[in-house]
Amino acid sequence: MARLSILDRFRPAGAPGPAGVVGIPAADSIGPATELAPVFAALADDVAACSELVATVKTQAEGTLSHARERAGALLAQAQLDVPGVQADAAARVTERAAEQDAALLARAQRDAASLKRSGTALLPSTAQKVIDAMFAEYLGEP
Repeated sequence: MARLSILDRFRPAGAPGPAGVVGIPAADSIGPATELAPVFAALADDVAACSELVATVKTQAEGTLSHARERAGALLAQAQLDVPGVQADAAARVTERAAEQDAALLARAQRDAASLKRSGTALLPSTAQKVIDAMFAEYLGEP
């Protein structure tokens, strides 16, 4: 079979004159399938190699996915085993933090109470004198 050139598909341009059928495919009976058959035949080995590569990659992907699922299962199991210890540590930290805050609040309250006591004690003599004077005044009948 003689190889056809893409240029053989079109009629040559005619001589100057009235409009003709220039540029219309001349060999419609051959068709693109016949023209492309050698191209597809040349690509057959590449298509087979690509199919093998796709199958290999799919197998590798399934192995990787299986390994990832196993690893995720192991991590989940380990995390479930670690939950009680982690919760106990978190509870201890929260309790310790609350105890520190309570101790700080108590110390502040004690300082405030001591300050009030000191200021009240300083005012005690004058207040006591006023109370005593008021009692004597009432007892003696003074207004």
